[in-house]
Amino acid sequence: MVKQAWAGLRILIVLTVITGILYPLGVWAVSRIPGLESTAEGSIISQNGQNVGSELIGIDPVAQDPNHDPWFHTRPSALAKDPLGPADPSSSAASNKGAANEDYVKVVQERKDAIAKRENVDPAQVPADAVTASASGLDPQISPAYARLQAPRVARENGLSEVQVNALISENTTQGIGEPGVNVLKLNLAVRAMKRG
Repeated sequence: MVKQAWAGLRILIVLTVITGILYPLGVWAVSRIPGLESTAEGSIISQNGQNVGSELIGIDPVAQDPNHDPWFHTRPSALAKDPLGPADPSSSAASNKGAANEDYVKVVQERKDAIAKRENVDPAQVPADAVTASASGLDPQISPAYARLQAPRVARENGLSEVQVNALISENTTQGIGEPGVNVLKLNLAVRAMKRG
């Protein structure tokens, strides 16, 4: 009995050292390799020495005045109370509703109408990613089509030309594994920088 207890204790100590000390230290050491450090720390974007967000999490800006909304918006969040309301970046979830679900169809139509009104376009011009929430609700990217739909409003509200804003959209469009995407946080920071001159 004592022999078995001692064998079990030794295994416990060895596994504790391996999984509780050596493995975490190894993971931490790998994260310090040059080029990986930013990713390991959450891909934080800093401006003027201040952290402004993560390039991995889309945060929809809050328009204090709906008549003066100078920013690009992300995809909607399934958790937002308002169909186009900003997502809470501290939590995320999908709606898990199918495309034929009546509630889902109603919310998508509400979003389409609200975006068409905000951008002063026909609802048929609103792209799918503008009205459908992603699995997380925190996607950092939107389609170039949705960015270009918002360009006239953003240009007007920031005193820029549409040509300037569309150039910023092109500069911030990246080709990933699937479709091209525009990082909304980086795009809004570029708009702010251009506005300041």
